[in-house]
Amino acid sequence: MRVIIVGGVAGGAATATRLRRLSEECEIVMYERGEYISFANCGLPYYIGGVIKDREGIVVVTEEEMRKKYNIDVRTKHEVVSIDRESKKVKVKNLDTGEEFEDSYDFLVLSPGANPVKPPIPGIDSKKIFTLRTIPDADRIIAEIERGSREAVVVGGGFIGIEVAENLKERGLNVHIVEMLPQVLSFLDKEMAEFVHEELISKGVNLHLGSAVKEFKDKGDRIDVILENGKTVSGDFVVFAIGVRPEIKLAKDAGLSIGDFGGIKVNERMQTSDPYIYAVGDAIEIPHCVVDIKVRIALAEPATKEARVAADNICGIDSKYDCAMGTCVVKIFDLAAGATGLGSQLLKKLGIKYDSLYVWGYSHASYYPGAKPVYIKVLYSPEDKKILGAQVVGYDGVDKRVDVLATAMKFGANLVDVKDLNLSYAPPFGSSKDLVNYVGFVAENIFRGLSPSISPYEVDDYIKKGAIPLDVRNREELATGKIEGSINIPLPELRERLNELDKNKTYLTYCKAGLRGYIAQRILLGNGFKAVNVRGGYDLYKNSNKGRIGV
Repeated sequence: MRVIIVGGVAGGAATATRLRRLSEECEIVMYERGEYISFANCGLPYYIGGVIKDREGIVVVTEEEMRKKYNIDVRTKHEVVSIDRESKKVKVKNLDTGEEFEDSYDFLVLSPGANPVKPPIPGIDSKKIFTLRTIPDADRIIAEIERGSREAVVVGGGFIGIEVAENLKERGLNVHIVEMLPQVLSFLDKEMAEFVHEELISKGVNLHLGSAVKEFKDKGDRIDVILENGKTVSGDFVVFAIGVRPEIKLAKDAGLSIGDFGGIKVNERMQTSDPYIYAVGDAIEIPHCVVDIKVRIALAEPATKEARVAADNICGIDSKYDCAMGTCVVKIFDLAAGATGLGSQLLKKLGIKYDSLYVWGYSHASYYPGAKPVYIKVLYSPEDKKILGAQVVGYDGVDKRVDVLATAMKFGANLVDVKDLNLSYAPPFGSSKDLVNYVGFVAENIFRGLSPSISPYEVDDYIKKGAIPLDVRNREELATGKIEGSINIPLPELRERLNELDKNKTYLTYCKAGLRGYIAQRILLGNGFKAVNVRGGYDLYKNSNKGRIGV
């Protein structure tokens, strides 16, 4: 059996090595048009920043290792330019010599990946504009820094853009981020993304949100980035990172089916519309775990699982790919942000009804040194309480909470179920009731009617209907701002000052993040008052209304 694999990195290399582990007889040929067969492209921003100092550390597997350890015929700088499905042959071009030749296969695996998006913006072909997808891309950016560049503009506020901005800043450059959307990291909802904005600004990054790039203009040793809102941002060079586009030309030209989201169609065994051709990685569409749609998820984790499934089936082992939720996490200086499942924008786009709740607490026991704040938002179905998505932002323990919630979602847990998860505890690592457990406790209180609550986006409507915001924070906390029209009674004083309140009014209780607001609500309800708790407290209200309330 002869298997040809087109493309390396995570998907192609993982398919090749799994095939070899399953079969010593299989002939395996890998064609990769780049210089490296398998490298950690997720680590490239940290290589630029000098965090990863050893260039060899970026290379996962070398050509020589592939040949000697796995007996795989690896050919870099070779591009597969066409597929003849009828004769089961590919045409290959040697990029060093220009020579073209044919090679035959019993099975073909496509792992072409994705290319950085470069729309036809005037000036985008400037030599001062870089993308970051390969090791040579990183080398060019490093060379630009070492040439003496002191200021950079990063276009795009997604994973790569944020990581590049952080690492350029750590190397001492003045850094600008330009993002067409009104926020960075679009997988986060607005109020959660505001924590990221605050971290970026506190570290000296210049944010330019809500305007697309209109034009690039070279100006001597500098480059101007002209925005559609009329502003101009200048730097010594630009890193263009607005996203990637699946590389599907080879598959499309061969007549393979393409999905609704622009990726190669595959079944649960990773077969394309041709049963002798499999596909894995960034260029394919896979099922989403939460909703019945196919999605493209350009992450290494699903690619390696897809590779295993493809290799198994080629070797006659019945193996199926289940689904993905886009579980992710990203570092932003001292902060981390992670998510799993669906966010509010996609839920709205799909017409799916949802509600949300917030939990705030510390990464581990508050009395143990180093405890850091963590915010969790969970989106769920009002009908069956199924978890639809979760977002976590904080300074420690973010990955743990995202992973636990992703696991709970995968196995069908609803909101209340997570209160019963038996999670590890010791003061340096967590609390006796973990924040994920608190998600379940808060949900249970809401569903049992013990804590009627509203989202931060509903506060203003309630105020218009006559509700009165009741701020139960300590007086010194008021310097950070407050909900307009609120009255302040610190929680420790509330019981003795109930006579100041009107039982004919509805009070919106809030604190910094929700817990004291809930306690205040229970005091009011227990004494015959009407009270609704503001989910997420003032922090999330402020983030939800930034700009409108002048903060």
